[in-house]
Amino acid sequence: MKDFMPLNVAILTVSDTRTTENDGSGDYLEVALTNAGHRCAERRIVADDVYRIRADVSCWIADPAINVIITTGGTGFTGRDTTPDALEPLFDQPIPGFGELFRQLSRKEVGSSTLQSRCVAGFVNHTLIFALPGSTNACRTGWEQILIEQLDSRHQPCNFANLVNGGSGHHG
Repeated sequence: MKDFMPLNVAILTVSDTRTTENDGSGDYLEVALTNAGHRCAERRIVADDVYRIRADVSCWIADPAINVIITTGGTGFTGRDTTPDALEPLFDQPIPGFGELFRQLSRKEVGSSTLQSRCVAGFVNHTLIFALPGSTNACRTGWEQILIEQLDSRHQPCNFANLVNGGSGHHG
């Protein structure tokens, strides 16, 4: 069996109202990923604005020390929900199965309202990006039912952790 490779993960909370004091989803993700053996490399809160989101994410994409970016918030259908619009043009390769699987899993919790989730994921410059909804329950679903396995280099038959080469940020 392969060894576990801890990844450097950046967390971006997209919100016009959250602060470091009330960012429950960001708090959950930081605890969950560190409990799984990964490192929280950086964490920020950004207003729900396409260009601000893109600017923060682009800095992390350019940083070879960041392997994974997880965003929370801004994935719905209101006028201020712009996270997918900010991220999708950056993707070298979209990961459509992530949003599909997330909506399938969250249907058990929110029923047909899962249609309003615009969760997306992609691969950019050897960096994985996953956009989750802003609710802590949705982040828990995404982490516990998808990301914990897919970011574990030991998960079989395949996982995304091996694509980022376990911390170097470059293909070997």
